[in-house]
Amino acid sequence: MGLLLLVLLALGISYVWTFHSAVAARLESLEPRYARLLGLEASRPRLEAADAAARAAVAEFTYAGTQDASQAGNDAQQKIRAVFTDAKLDIVSSQVLPPKADGDMERVPVSVRAEGELRALQTALIGIAGQTPAILIDRMTIQGSSYIRPDATRLTVQFSFSVLRARS
Repeated sequence: MGLLLLVLLALGISYVWTFHSAVAARLESLEPRYARLLGLEASRPRLEAADAAARAAVAEFTYAGTQDASQAGNDAQQKIRAVFTDAKLDIVSSQVLPPKADGDMERVPVSVRAEGELRALQTALIGIAGQTPAILIDRMTIQGSSYIRPDATRLTVQFSFSVLRARS
């Protein structure tokens, strides 16, 4: 009877020791993770400030996801037309094309064809560069308008612009 009690006590102690060792090993493996989490928690204000700055930068260059893609395209088209008109370029045609998925964004293409002098084109390009949200130039084709007079300074320009819109 005493031997049976001693064996049961030894088994109980063995079980408790094994359980304790397993828990201690698990705590040891969790310690680096816990330290990283404490570091992240301590860095929270800086991370939130960086997140806010990144969101502000994205908002400066893109249209909001709450705005419809066609509205974003029409707004960009109006801005482009205004810049070109102010630069003394004659707009022959402009068209907003269907949006295309581009990662977390939608790319809304705008096609514009214009005519004018080289200086007007340079002024328009400077004006486009200053727009917010950003208007990207995907492609630009420049041709002399007059095949009869090669010295003519009037140009025909075909642009493929695009603007980015955040997807909701």
